[in-house]
Amino acid sequence: MGLGREQEVEIRKPPVFRPGEHVRATRHVRNDGTYPGKEIGENLVRKGDVGYVRDIGTFLQQFYIYSVEWVGRGTLVGMRARELASLDRPDAADAADTQGSER
Repeated sequence: MGLGREQEVEIRKPPVFRPGEHVRATRHVRNDGTYPGKEIGENLVRKGDVGYVRDIGTFLQQFYIYSVEWVGRGTLVGMRARELASLDRPDAADAADTQGSER
């Protein structure tokens, strides 16, 4: 029996984005129940929102999670690389698309 589909381990490669990098959301992100003070299903980030990467962490020793401060919303939300596009380095969006699958 398999474990379903295998996913690439992102942390074997360097992070796509750097702290301080100016980014844009490429997808809507809703609260899955892990964001305090917001209802489950409530929009945290809308496609096109602009923010800055504040920190980089990992999840399950497999994925990078970018802590992004969304200045217009006044929130700090953990994002995957495929959910972001760099406004500082347009080439970073292509690299992010090749890392990972659906959230």
